[in-house]
Amino acid sequence: MRSLQMPTSGPARCPARTSGAPSVPLRCWQLHPARLQARRPVAAQAVTSERFDAQVCVVLGTQWGDEGKGKLVDILAQQYDIVARAQGGANAGHTIYDDAGTKYALHLVPSGILNKQATCVIGNGVVLHLPGLFEEIEGLKKKGVSVDGRLKISDRAHLLFDLHKEIDGLREAELAGTGKQIGTTKRGIGPAYSSKATRNGLRVCDLRKLDTFADKLRKLSVDGQKRFGEGFVYDVDADIAKYKGLAEQVLPFVTDTVDYLHTAYDEGKRILIEGANATMLDVDFGTYPYVTSSNPSIGGIATGLGLPPTKYDAVVGVVKAYTTRVGAGPYPTEIFGDLAERLRAIGHEYGTTTGRPRRIGWMDIVALRYTCKINGLTHLNITKLDVLSELAEIKIGVGYKTKDGQTLRSVPADLDTLENVEVVYETMPGWQEDISKVRDWKDMPQAARDYVQRIEDLIGIHCKWIGVGPGRDALVVKPAKGKC
Repeated sequence: MRSLQMPTSGPARCPARTSGAPSVPLRCWQLHPARLQARRPVAAQAVTSERFDAQVCVVLGTQWGDEGKGKLVDILAQQYDIVARAQGGANAGHTIYDDAGTKYALHLVPSGILNKQATCVIGNGVVLHLPGLFEEIEGLKKKGVSVDGRLKISDRAHLLFDLHKEIDGLREAELAGTGKQIGTTKRGIGPAYSSKATRNGLRVCDLRKLDTFADKLRKLSVDGQKRFGEGFVYDVDADIAKYKGLAEQVLPFVTDTVDYLHTAYDEGKRILIEGANATMLDVDFGTYPYVTSSNPSIGGIATGLGLPPTKYDAVVGVVKAYTTRVGAGPYPTEIFGDLAERLRAIGHEYGTTTGRPRRIGWMDIVALRYTCKINGLTHLNITKLDVLSELAEIKIGVGYKTKDGQTLRSVPADLDTLENVEVVYETMPGWQEDISKVRDWKDMPQAARDYVQRIEDLIGIHCKWIGVGPGRDALVVKPAKGKC
């Protein structure tokens, strides 16, 4: 990916240096020898002193996922009665920490589960792998977190079976060597949504009638056999027997979540909605076909829960202070070489779900502005600002130019165009000091404040929360928009 260094078209409220196209100096890394240990959380209380005045709050990812949505949801969940998931499946990975610094890696259970007063809802838009769900529940119980009486599962949610995982792997294998592999998590998400769209999928409510359930699952298995032949390895009878036991386990959690959420809303209950994945992976708006198979944007919240947009009081976008991406697909501001390796190590940028190393890039304002428009965001949460603390210079991608010099106003649908854009960068000075202990905006180094303010100026949305570490308390609340 080529890059073009150009000044921005208008004055910045907080000055940005734009001359030249320097490589980011690496010498500053020696300033903090223990840097790789700095992101280990210590026992701390969540930041809950300021009540967020929104009865219904939606939290969405704005980049390619892994922005740190789980942490904000966990923190805000202390103020909410219900925390709900609307779409995606076990391909989502949300890492959170409790007050003692204990780490929890969640995939299907909403991140509000650590608030013992909150009820967690898995909505109809989620594709649900029951063995994985109960494995996750068991892991929570071992750490002293019970979901009994606190987890509700939509009877309309579609079931994801091991056969979907098998098909996912077979499809990726077919694309091997073609340069067209999607880089899926192989968790069966795409095939499960395919079954849903093809109208031969099974839903949670089917578990109430095990005789017809068995017949439907056999028919679904036949489809896989016809498509992949001998390469399709799946014991349908064994799965039918397994799901008889799983049905007994899951049915106590099952309810009509549409009615439950609307009743709770009418009673004045506060509802926090946790998006999975992110808008640049949206099947409609992302870098198709290198996307997930659901709508992680605002539309997927409405269809995945049955709670209409007229009830949303706040829509918060979570954005990493740089960018990351897992899997294949165009990535305009991607960083390569030693700098990428070092930032990956500092930020522990490895997938929660797959463990795969994430690709690393600079902040992409074109993509961020695009996702902000789609989702109608009211606030931003910038995460992992501390990861950039040792850089002498930090770049922000503020524009795209095509081969013929055309300036693009937004993210193009055509991947060939996107893969060949020249990124227009601004370069800002780094702060080169540890900010992981900062808890008040006024104590933030001026260069760090300038960087956050520049993002806010370019996007036009208040960057309310600034993450400076993985712990619950590692959050800075920024004053109202425009105060640098």
